[in-house]
Amino acid sequence: MSNSTHFGYTTVAEEEKVHKVAEVFHSVAAKYDIMNDVMSGGLHRLWKIFTIAQAGVRPGFKVLDIAGGTGDLTKEFVRQAGKTGEVWHTDINESMLRVGRDRLLNKGLVTPTLLCDAEKLPFPDNYFDRVTVAFGLRNMTHKDQALAEMHRVLKPGGKLLVLEFSKVSELLQKPYDLYSFKLLPVMGKLIANDEDSYRYLAESIRMHPDQETLKGMMEQAGLEKVQYFNLTAGVAALHTGIKL
Repeated sequence: MSNSTHFGYTTVAEEEKVHKVAEVFHSVAAKYDIMNDVMSGGLHRLWKIFTIAQAGVRPGFKVLDIAGGTGDLTKEFVRQAGKTGEVWHTDINESMLRVGRDRLLNKGLVTPTLLCDAEKLPFPDNYFDRVTVAFGLRNMTHKDQALAEMHRVLKPGGKLLVLEFSKVSELLQKPYDLYSFKLLPVMGKLIANDEDSYRYLAESIRMHPDQETLKGMMEQAGLEKVQYFNLTAGVAALHTGIKL
């Protein structure tokens, strides 16, 4: 029998979740950045700027951007790593990857682009100086396996950075729930003509491990010096860890 997992608040077979998540991102790819701006009031751009700063990519670095989507992080890493660096833009969703690849090319940035599963990374051990995943971990079926893979491909001394929606402070909980479950699906319908996908995105945030739980999962995967930074009262959080 198939193992079950969560797709938002619904319990589904693991293989069914993979297809359902793919459908969500095929649907929203073309309007993904616009919706991110609307949903977060542009704050996602500040969160990504903070993540890029914490990554500290230098010329010559090898960087893996997992669930790179529309390429916001990849774009900056390509510029920072320079001609001597190596930056991989990857995603499991072909539609998201294509949008990101085209945007990178339109900016004159040529870098390897690869369709791949974060739970089965096609890279050798101890290869990358930095591995990043922004707003992608919560959609993965086996988060522990994905984190173990990220640890595996990091060089000793390399850093993993996980930017993800997280658990908000109690003061914000009620207005945040109202926004997520009442307003967000309506905006998804008006802007992207897709109410259901944005309802799933709101639910997936609630099912994602909170800050301390994710910290423990990263430590279990073998990462050291794990810490997290709450962003906008915990609406998002950046977790970082080092492979020693």
